[in-house]
Parts: sequence; C-alpha cells; structure tokens
Amino acid sequence: MKRSFVSPPRYLQGPGALDELGRHVNDLGGRALLVTDDVVVDVVGEDVDRSFSAAGTAYHTALFGGECTEDEIARLTEVARSEETDVVVGMGGGKVIDVAKGIRGQAGGGLVTVPTVASTDAPTSGLSVVYTDDGHIAGGLVHRERPDLVLVDTDVIASAPRRWFVSGVGDALATRFEAEATMKSGGQTFAGGRPSQAGVALAERCYDVLRTHAPAAVDAAGDGTVTEALEETVEAIVLLSGLGFENGGLAAAHAVHDGIVAATETTATHGEKVCLGLLTQLVLEGRPEETVREVARFAHDLGLPVTLADVGVAAGRVEAVAEGAFGDESSIHNQPGDPTPSAVVEALYAADELGRSLE
Repeated sequence: MKRSFVSPPRYLQGPGALDELGRHVNDLGGRALLVTDDVVVDVVGEDVDRSFSAAGTAYHTALFGGECTEDEIARLTEVARSEETDVVVGMGGGKVIDVAKGIRGQAGGGLVTVPTVASTDAPTSGLSVVYTDDGHIAGGLVHRERPDLVLVDTDVIASAPRRWFVSGVGDALATRFEAEATMKSGGQTFAGGRPSQAGVALAERCYDVLRTHAPAAVDAAGDGTVTEALEETVEAIVLLSGLGFENGGLAAAHAVHDGIVAATETTATHGEKVCLGLLTQLVLEGRPEETVREVARFAHDLGLPVTLADVGVAAGRVEAVAEGAFGDESSIHNQPGDPTPSAVVEALYAADELGRSLE
C-alpha cells in the first residue's frame, strides 16, 4: 500500500519571530488578509502592524466570529475576495487557524499560520475541523496544501495562559501512541496511505521531548519567560506532533475526544479531552497497568485531566461518549483489533478508575 509524507515548506520559531512576519508575507503575495480576534489584536496587534509597515506589506484585518463553521469560512472567503487579498494569515488559536486554512482552500493564494498559543498541533496541518454553530463537530476538511509558513513567536507563546500550554502537551502526548496504533493496524493517515517511517519517527521523538522537557516548560509557561525547555516543548507540540499526526495517523485517543464533544457539554479543551482519550486507548490496547499508570501520573503532575469528571463526563454519559467515538470517518478505525463501543466503555471506566487512584 502507498505511503506519503506531507509538511509545510517552512517553519520558523523563536523569540521575536513576529518581527519577520511582513517580510515573509511579501514573499508569498502582495496583499494579506489577517484573520484573528479582538484578544489577539489587543496582545500583538501593534507588533503585527509594525512588522507589516516595515516590510511595506498591505493587509486587511478580518475578525473571526468564534467558531470554525462552514458559514464562517464562506463569510471570510468573501472578505478575502472583496479585498483582493492573495495571502491569508491565520493568527490565534486552533479554530482561527483552521478557518484560515478553509479560506485559502476556497480563495487560493498563500497561507501563513501564526499560533499565539501552543494549545494544539493544528498550525502545520492541512486539516480543518469544522463545527456546528452550537459547538459540535460537523466533520473535517482535508486540504490539498499545507501552510506555506508556520511562524511561532515564543515570546507570545510564553506569555499566554498556562492552561493552553498544558493543553498542547496533552494533545501532543497522544501522537506517538496513535501513530503506533495506526502502523500496527495498517490504517490510513491524512497524508495518504499507511504511516511513513518518517512520520512515526517524528511522533516518537515528540513523546521523548515532552517527557524530558515538558515539566520545566510548564513551570515557565504563562509568565513571559522563554527558556530552552519551553522552546523544545513548543517545537514538540506544534511541529513534531503536527507532522507526526498527519504522517503517522490518529487512533482511539482522538476518537474518544470526538465522542466527548458529541455526547457532553464540557469546558475541557481539545488537549484535555485527548489526554483522557489517550489513557483510554492505552487501556483498550491492553498495555501493562504500570505503563498506563506512568503516563497518567506524568499527565496528572502537569495538570492534565485523568478522570471522567475532570473533563465533565458524568457516569450516565459514558456509553454516549463511546458511541460518539464511532463513525465512518472516525479515527477509531485505525485502532488495532476492531474495538467495539462496549470495549471503549470498559476502557473509559478503567482509565477513570486508574486516574482517580492518583488523586
């Protein structure tokens, strides 16, 4: 079976990287559409304007409506066309960036993603997760192209709320195990075909970096201090995990996340839900209890959720979560052994019991 590897052509990370944004946008086109929100404008708007002005870059700002829906992508695509822009710059969290990908998919031109939080591995990928107006997952758009540039200013990342950073660690922790599951099952990746060895190697390296550097990075996050541990962990969250999941595959951890979104009203972040999904996947795979406990303890000590209650799932909704993890396009089908909803229910309860034993 075929295999392939996809990635953005350029990744730039470091303190003050925003200073270079205008110059790089100029390399891609003559006029940019900056898609962002009021919070980001308040934090880095002056820096962005200074960078664009210094490079002589023309741009128009369009404010994101708050949810990555098909209607929002269509609305902002019309703005891009009416303003005759030829580069889309998505700046903010994962949903803003996913909308920016959708706009480029409709309007064409270049795409730059500028995450202001290291909360997910969305910035490097060619996938947009699309939601309904009330916040439930409606599906995904797989784009033909990846961002032309991913630009990560670690001064900005280090100043963002710590919870978003911890959430990014939770998302990235699952990458290695989901790639291993997809490789074992012969499942499909977003890159096309089976996992590439490069994708799986990046997923494994992501996990190693997190285990080594994430505790110190979490300690530093939120106060604006850029440390070497934070730099290493940001790269693991954004780049290694992003390339690892697209080229290595997703499995039960993200399927459980989707089930939680479908079955519950929760304030848990993406990475927090994925973390519980990871523990569920490890149980589902029959991993030794000491292995599951080690991963759970590491996550718990970072401040990640390890129980159903932590992510807002009531006992009466566990079966609904498991049912929501299945579907024609669900990543549960990359899980070895063709698990059933009842097996996922048992694994959710077992993961929850183990998590509660840590508290």
